[in-house]
Formats: sequence, structure tokens, C-alpha cells
Amino acid sequence: ASHVESAHVVSRILRCSRSSSKVSMARRTGGSFANLADLANAGGVRLDLSDSTDEEDGETRREERCERIVFVGNGLPLRCKKDGNGGWSFEWDEDNLLAQAKEGLATDTMEVLHVGCLAVEVPKDQQEKIAKELLGKYNCVPVFLNEQLKDKFYKGCCKQLLWPLLHYQVPLSPNSTSRFDPLLWQAYIAANKKFAEKVTEFYDPERDYVWIHDYHLMILPSFLRKRFHHVRCGFFLHSPFPSSEIFRIFPMRDEILRSLLNCDVVGFHTFDYARHFLSCCQRMLGLEFQSKRGSIAIDYFGRTVSLKIMPTGVKVERLTGGFEWPETLWRRGEIMHEFEGKTVLVGVDDIDPFKGIELKLQAYHLLLKLHSEWQGKVVLVQIANPARSTSKDISELQSTIHTLVETINSEFGSEGYKPVMLLERSVPLHERIAFYSCADCVVVTATRDGMNLMPYEYIACREAAPQNEGEDRSLKQSMLIVSEFVGCSPSLSGAIRVNPWNVAHIADSYYQAITMSPRERAVRHEKHWRYVQHHTAAFWAESYFNELKRVCNINSRLRCYGLGFGLSFRVVALDPDFRKLEASSLVSAYSSSKNRAIMLDYDGTLTPSSSLTTVPNPEVTDILAALCADDANKVFIISGRPRSELDSWFGSERLGELGLVAENGFFYKSARKGSQWKTQGTLSEVCSWHAIVLPILQLYTESTDGSYIQEKESAIVWHFEDADPDFGNWQSKELVDHLESVLVNESVQVVKCPTTVEVKPQGVNKRKAVEGVLAEVGSDLDFVLCMGDDRSDEDMFACVENVSFSPHMPAEVFACTVGQKPSRARFYLNDTNEVLDTLHALSAQSAQHSSRE
Repeated sequence: ASHVESAHVVSRILRCSRSSSKVSMARRTGGSFANLADLANAGGVRLDLSDSTDEEDGETRREERCERIVFVGNGLPLRCKKDGNGGWSFEWDEDNLLAQAKEGLATDTMEVLHVGCLAVEVPKDQQEKIAKELLGKYNCVPVFLNEQLKDKFYKGCCKQLLWPLLHYQVPLSPNSTSRFDPLLWQAYIAANKKFAEKVTEFYDPERDYVWIHDYHLMILPSFLRKRFHHVRCGFFLHSPFPSSEIFRIFPMRDEILRSLLNCDVVGFHTFDYARHFLSCCQRMLGLEFQSKRGSIAIDYFGRTVSLKIMPTGVKVERLTGGFEWPETLWRRGEIMHEFEGKTVLVGVDDIDPFKGIELKLQAYHLLLKLHSEWQGKVVLVQIANPARSTSKDISELQSTIHTLVETINSEFGSEGYKPVMLLERSVPLHERIAFYSCADCVVVTATRDGMNLMPYEYIACREAAPQNEGEDRSLKQSMLIVSEFVGCSPSLSGAIRVNPWNVAHIADSYYQAITMSPRERAVRHEKHWRYVQHHTAAFWAESYFNELKRVCNINSRLRCYGLGFGLSFRVVALDPDFRKLEASSLVSAYSSSKNRAIMLDYDGTLTPSSSLTTVPNPEVTDILAALCADDANKVFIISGRPRSELDSWFGSERLGELGLVAENGFFYKSARKGSQWKTQGTLSEVCSWHAIVLPILQLYTESTDGSYIQEKESAIVWHFEDADPDFGNWQSKELVDHLESVLVNESVQVVKCPTTVEVKPQGVNKRKAVEGVLAEVGSDLDFVLCMGDDRSDEDMFACVENVSFSPHMPAEVFACTVGQKPSRARFYLNDTNEVLDTLHALSAQSAQHSSRE
């Protein structure tokens, strides 16, 4: 048996070594680029990390094909202690959520690897030996942080900065330890880099999924995405996510948001937390979300980032099986004897300012004061786990708790009776099970808490508890008082939900719980038990992993490019057929063609959108004049601008053969000298509904700060890009409904864009304009170039795409968008400078051809 085990360990180490060699090769050949132009110059090579395994034995190949999930958390799911020989002994922590989660995965076809820190400090000379032991026996990879870094990372940045921020605490005092400290943030970065290095060492791109857990590692996804552009990566936040008004105060807010968006799936316990995250993405990064077929997703530079809303659960078998342990039954007997004839309330909380222990005690004091008949009949057992950090707030909280307990016991206690039993120590699982099984009600009054699985544990224990003599076995009973600010609250519909800040409300809830009829308590318990036994830790892991695989399959089909530096790094994901427009191939097709159509957007294409002046510079007009001089060309500017502006800019004699399309297609001027403007419909028809629309838009403008109206000849546009994002969206949706109901009998359409609402004549768009251009050029068309930069230009790209598949118009089509983004176009250029360089190359080719003739 020992030989078999040794062979298994060696095989696993060899597999990890092969993975490590692949990663080393990736680091040597990979890299990030500041922009796509750099990548194109480097050849645009897509890295392939596949390794030949022809010479490996069949069993190893079968193991390597097996999928693997890499759990990455701050701590490993192991218990550690010194052995008698000065070494270390380890065992699985069966109560750890990640250890329980792996049971929800198909372990026969999937390997599980854990990466994290140990709970103990290991001397440097023993670290290598212990790392090998943990990898071989437990599939665990320890991350060793030196004591100074660990202290600044965990006790400093995590507990002093991030933990209060995520729990809605604003550091108003100048002396507050929660004020941002750059040194602590640097330690957070350094620790996350250590985790990234360890994950990279063992990561196999062909089969691994990385699942990162909790706020300690929120910037780890950026480091992994930078090293592996196609990394299959998920993140789950086990704490609350605050509203945008709180989160926006953090100086490194953008870096955290961008890092989380470098995942494929971001998980939250409740919709509230996910909603706050979406609001932050919208307000700080300008990103919108989409809801489709039950899932919420953000398009982040072409990649799909899914939000998974899924509360965690407990391992029911672990809790119900605890009643077979002798120590559980012995402790349960002690508790039942001690509190015989009394109603028992139980609370289990960490010593933490957000757990609301003092509020719970204040409400209990009020209960005994208002309902004196319950004095001597009810007991509150408060288990206070040791604090995970040390601060002035913790010391003050402990002092307050002691004062309240002494006050209640002295005021309402008597010989042999203490109303409050305070246990300030870590309580082992068997003792918790014993307390849960004896509790008539469990109380959670946290002011903020990510999930809190204690109510689930209580329900399971009450279900499995042995029946006392004389009890009706068909009536399993339990009762819960739960703060509405706790993650488990939405799933416990039978609990009494309270606002923990309202002490009187909590006291009333105590009274309601202890006076509730057994039948009603049983009904509520049954409802909770059905939920708890189904929504287990294994079910949570299985559901999340299925979503991760689904989204990764979508993103794996895309071609990815790295952009940016440091924590601003992100990946642009594009269709595999989407590539940069090479001037050489374009000029070659241009020179061999005889009848060409060139269609150009103006803003953002020929001139930068950020330019202070909208007037075209001489370089633009010179290039357009040179292109128009070629008899084989029909050149058009297709813009949303008014025709008066286009006439003033492009109405000179030298641009007489330049075609113009204004207001996205309502006005059309042919590419012939002396041609006049034509319209789709009559202006009198347009003016008839202008009089209806303008008063409505003025009403919404007055009530929406930052909005304004742009009136054109054919259309009216309401802009709200400078308004509050949420309020602007609400108002725009209301405006669309209002206009559609008023204009139901008018031949107009109301179009909502991300920052505008446009009212325009029916059927007016750039697609119709392109169809008119193509009709003018004729059926012998053999070259089409179409360039644009925004969403309105996608209509043009969709239209010219049909030309490339048209049997009666076999033209070479080049649809090109400006900027690196998903598009219907097959080609891209980075900016307006590249657009002008490309058009200059075409005009030079025309000039060269003309000189030869």
C-alpha cells in the first residue's frame, strides 16, 4: 500500500512539474502590449500552451485530460498543530466551506487543488518539506508570506481597510485606522502577487479552472489574466458589497472593479450585493449590464462577465451526524439539565463591531423589563468567538458587552438563575450542535454580515436532535430572529426579520418568538428545513461551477489581446475573424478595382471625438479631394450632423463630387457636381410632430439635472450623459414610454441609446443611407470601404456585409471600425490617425495611377 501511495505522489508531482514547465514557456513567449498596434507589429501570434504527450504512458495522459479546479483562498482547509517531534501534523478541516464545496463537484472526473496560507508560521527551513508533504497527501499548495508582510496584508489592509469598507463603515475621524494607507495597500498587492506566482506555478491552461474566494484576493484576477489571457477564472465574495456611495470613497476602487471584471464569473450571496456591484461598474466605469435567460452579465471589452447570485449552504450530514458523537450527547445532557424548564435563546457571533451583540443584549434587557413574567423563565446564551483582529473598537465592544451582561444578571438574576450566559471562547462543533439542539430560538442581530450560516446549522441540528420525553415526534420545531442586513435573511422566509438598530423591535420579536404556538413553529421549521437540506455547500459549488464552465466556453472562442499596465490591465476579446486593416492588402484591392464606393463616418472617424473643434483640418479635406478626383471613386460622408454644417465644411468647389448624408440618412446629396439635397419624406411632416415632442422633452430636461435637448431639422435628441447614471436611465425609460404613447399615430420611431433618446422619422438610419449609396454606384461595384466608430455605424457594417455575399455584386468589402471593440465590422484601426494614414495611402495610389495614364 505504501508503494502505491508513493507512486501516486510521484505521479502527481510529475504532472505539476509538466504544468510548471508549460507555464515557464508561456512566460518566455507571452507578454502584454500597450495597444493592439504593438501586438500587430509583434505578429499577433496567439500563444498555444499545448504540450505533446506522445511519449507519456496511457494512465498519465488520462489523468492530464481530467479537469481540475483550483480553489484559491486566504487559508487552506487544513488543521495544523505541532507534533511531539518538533514537526507539524495536518488533517482536513471538515468544517471548512471549501473542503465541503468540493463534494459538489464530479470528483471522479475532476481533480481539486487548494492554494492558500497555513494558519501557523512555518520556519523557512521547513517550508519546502511541508510544501511537498501537503501537495502529496492533500493536494494543497501553501503560500508562505513572511511575518511582516502577512501582518500588513491581513491585519492591516484586509481588516483595517477593506473589512470596514465592505461593511459600510466610513472612516470619518482623522485618527481612524480605517483611513487609506498606501503602505498597507502595497502589502495587499505584494501578497496577491505571491498568490499569483504560486497559482501560475501549478496552473495548466488546458484543463484548470481557478476559483478565487473572498476579499483578501480581489486583485488576484488581474495578475492571472495578465499572465494567461484565456485563464478560466471565477471569484466569489463571501462578504457584503457596499453601495456605490460607500465604495466610491476608496481610492483604489477602479483597480478592484477592473480586477473583478477580469474574471469570467463573479459570485455574490444576494441580489443586493450584486446590485451594488453593478451600480459601481455603471457609475465608475460606465459599464451597462444585460439580463438574458435568467443570468446577469456585463460586456467588458468583448468578454462576457457573468454575475452569479447564489447563497452558500452547510454540509447537513456533518451536523446531523454529530448526534452520534458521545461528546455531543454528553454536552447536550448537561445543557438540558442546566436549563431545565427554561426557554433558551442562543446567539453565536464573533467579537466584531458589525455583529450587533450589544444591540441583542440591550433588546434582551428591554424584554425582561417589559415582560416581568418571563424573568426566571428565559435564558440567553451568547457564544462570543475570539476577535480576529485587535483594535480600539474591539476593546470598547468587549467592555460594553461585559457591562451589559453584568447589568442584566444583577438586575434580573437570582440565586441559581442568570438571565445571560456569556461564553467568550471558541466553541467546538460538538458543543455548538448541543446548544443548537437545545435552543428554542436562535438570534442574529448583525448590522452587516455577508452570509452567516449559523441559522442553517441550527435548523439542521433541530431537525436531527433526539426527541425529549413527552415531545410529539411529528412536530420538529425551531424559531429564528434574523437581521434584515444578513445575507441569509432572504432565504429564511419563516424567520422573524428585524432591523437590528431598532432595539424595541428586537425586544418585541423576542416576545413573539417565545410565545409562538408549537404548531406555527413547526410549520416555519419545515419550510426552512426543506431549503437547508437542498441548498447545501455541495449544491452551491456545483451550481457556481456549471455557470463558470458555461461562460468560459463562450469566452474561449474569442481572440484576446492584453491592454494597459499594472492593475489597469484588461483583455480585449474579439471575434477570431476580426483583425487589423492592413494598408498593403487594402491598397492592392483598391488598385485592381474599377468602380469603388467609399463611405466614411465623420465624428470619431475623420476627426477625434475628443477634439475641441469639430471643423475638419486641412489634411482631411486634402485627402477627400484627392479621392474624389479619381473617377473610379464615389466618396460619401455619412454623418448624424445637420446638413448646414456639412455644407459649410465640404461645400467647396474642389469637393464638389463628394457625396453627403446628413442626420443619419434623412438628407442625401449625390456624389455629382451640382447635386442638391434630397430628403426621406417632407419637412412639413416632420414639423408636425416636433411641436408635440418638444414640450415633453423640455419637461424632462427641467426635472433631470445635466440633460439637454439637441434639435435638428428631421430629429430631436434628448441627451442625458451628464446626468446621474441611475436617474438618467430611469428618466429615459419613462420618457420612451411617454413619447411612444403620445406618438402612436405618427410615422416616427423613438430610439433609446446608452446616453440619448432620439425621436426621428420612421425608417431613417445609416443602413438606408448605405443602400442609397450602393444603388447610385451601380451593380458593377467591385470595391467597398466603409468606416465608422460608434453604434450607429453598425447599421452600415451590417448592410455592406450583405454585399460581400451578394452573387450579383461580387465586390471586395472592407468594413472597418475605429477602436478595439466588438463590432459587425471585420477590420479595425486604432484611431483617427491610422484612418487618415490609410486613406492617404489610397489617395496616393489614385495619384500614381493618374500620373501613369
